[in-house]
Amino acid sequence: MPEVKLSNSFSPGHGALEHAMDAIAAFFAGTRRVLFIPYAASDPDGYAEATREILGRLGVQVSSAHRAASPLAALDQADAVFVGGGNAFRLLQAVRRNGLLAAIGSRSRTGMPYLGVSAGANLACPTIRTTNDMPIVQPASLSALGVIPFQVNPHYPAAGPLRTARDRRLGEFLEENDVPVLGLCEGSWLHVSAARATAGGTAGGRVLTRGCPPGDVQPGDDLSALLRSRPRYDSPAR
Repeated sequence: MPEVKLSNSFSPGHGALEHAMDAIAAFFAGTRRVLFIPYAASDPDGYAEATREILGRLGVQVSSAHRAASPLAALDQADAVFVGGGNAFRLLQAVRRNGLLAAIGSRSRTGMPYLGVSAGANLACPTIRTTNDMPIVQPASLSALGVIPFQVNPHYPAAGPLRTARDRRLGEFLEENDVPVLGLCEGSWLHVSAARATAGGTAGGRVLTRGCPPGDVQPGDDLSALLRSRPRYDSPAR
């Protein structure tokens, strides 16, 4: 089950995904057909076309789920899936309605490579409760793919008052839910392969866990212990 979760598509001074292209090229090595999931975006056509151009430089053929006559059939024909960023609530509602949530989860658990950016990283978690997005739509449930047993918070601030404010918000989440949260700063990502998870990129992040001081994360750190998490939701701290 190879996976990569990126905090962001754009980093200062770089084009879309440019900061992570070496990692993406390695991730998609040997992959011919990728199904792109653009439902989080307000302009899925433009997002899909840009993604097709970027991944095309790697020799990868990209089809977009929103243009497929049958998104489920398109997934069956794909070697890997790329879930793009945008609004996590809109993304979750769409993949629930068209059956892709269960289908992607099933394929990912049996070895299909999964690349998720921002909202796509949120979707890989058991729930999307640690997204930064406004709930512009109301999915039937906040439960997501659960291909990793912990939460991700993309766009995690690098330092200063914004980090303090984010930690406060994530602390409120931990008051009600007993599950680690990995905050990924801009320019960072998480690579998961089998039983190993590694921080990557040019920036780090932080792991927040109920009852423990936050732990800073640096690129290259082994985060495999997070894969052994046993999440408990709606479990208020006593």
